[in-house]
Amino acid sequence: MAQDSTRLLVEAEKILRRAVIDLLGYDEDTFEALRHPERVIQVKIPVRMDNGKVKVFIGWRSEHNSALGPYKGGIRYHPETTKEEVIALSMMMTWKNALAGLPYGGGKGGVRVDPHALSPRELEELSRGFIRGIYKYIGPDKDIPAPDVYTNPQIMAWMMDEYYRLTGDNAFAMITGKPKILGGMETRIIATGFGTAVAARETAKRLWGGIEGKKVAVQGYGNAGYYAAKFLHEMGAIIVAVSDSKGGIYSSKGLNPDEVLEVKKKTGSVINYDKAEKKITNEELLELDVDVLVPAAIEDVITEENMDKIKAKLIVEAANGPTTAEADVYLSTKKGVVIVPDILANAGGVIMSHIEWMNNRMGGYISEEEAKRRLEQKMAENVAAVWDFWHKELDPKKHTMRDAAYALAVKRVIEAMKLRGWL
Repeated sequence: MAQDSTRLLVEAEKILRRAVIDLLGYDEDTFEALRHPERVIQVKIPVRMDNGKVKVFIGWRSEHNSALGPYKGGIRYHPETTKEEVIALSMMMTWKNALAGLPYGGGKGGVRVDPHALSPRELEELSRGFIRGIYKYIGPDKDIPAPDVYTNPQIMAWMMDEYYRLTGDNAFAMITGKPKILGGMETRIIATGFGTAVAARETAKRLWGGIEGKKVAVQGYGNAGYYAAKFLHEMGAIIVAVSDSKGGIYSSKGLNPDEVLEVKKKTGSVINYDKAEKKITNEELLELDVDVLVPAAIEDVITEENMDKIKAKLIVEAANGPTTAEADVYLSTKKGVVIVPDILANAGGVIMSHIEWMNNRMGGYISEEEAKRRLEQKMAENVAAVWDFWHKELDPKKHTMRDAAYALAVKRVIEAMKLRGWL
């Protein structure tokens, strides 16, 4: 994992260099100014375990760039989390927030721990201990954490309460992804998948005039995959295939996403849905003759090994990093496939975080219906902005939609830094 986390940081820096120097034409000094985080906090968290012994955990918070606003990004609990991983992810959050048009910079947090090995009491003590280590650097106008891998609304509630104990500020807006009764919003549950569906619909309008009647395959049937399938189905698309870790199902006439979910909940997998025409593998799903492919599972599933077998004309990345750099270039420039990159397609979660943050600051003014409407509007605006930048500022025959997304995001950060006098 240490090697992987170092590779992640190297990849993040490569993406930045390409955007700054190759696509936007800025110099090496500008790249260096953007490359390094503004602050990395390392904390030592002693936790008295249930057996009476004290165990020490290490955590980090990387605050990458604040040119556009307070740092924003999740906190993950994972046994293989490293400082390099947290730095790389905070950099990626800077671009994600900038591209989404949010008044945020990028941040990320992580604690090296296996949360499944902790009792609820130990988990609470760890969560409060992490906030004690970073509370001076976070707040509604400084740095706003959120859930990430293996963290959840309950952990956010403990963190918010610890912040209140330490500062006296009962500031709901200091953290997002909270339980509804503490200022969270239920719309967050659907946000990533719904946002992905909107991104697919808006791109399909530009390619074909609409998403109605288009055949869609969704790899991964967790939260993002299910809601992407559900809302695309409601938008008039035909969901012909879905899969989870155990395999997939195919039906040329279309699947009912809600019925499939019920079967998955009852039996543990979509493969037990008996109305499907046939069972397929995850690999076969990727290579189906469909209009739209939504990879919503894990990274690196579309690679040099299978890229020449991909038949979809539109790929919308609900997962993080499902397409390798080589496959992205080949499919986009050689086969004419439009790939809506993860940084754009799965931004529904962080956009929803912004809506929750705004709602907390206004004293709970926004309804769930209004939150969903704002999320939809923001996703549509973002697709339009990237599409226009791609076609007006770059050459779609030479550059990918991913190039356009990163170039636009980095350009916005550079402009803010210049106006502040940082460059």
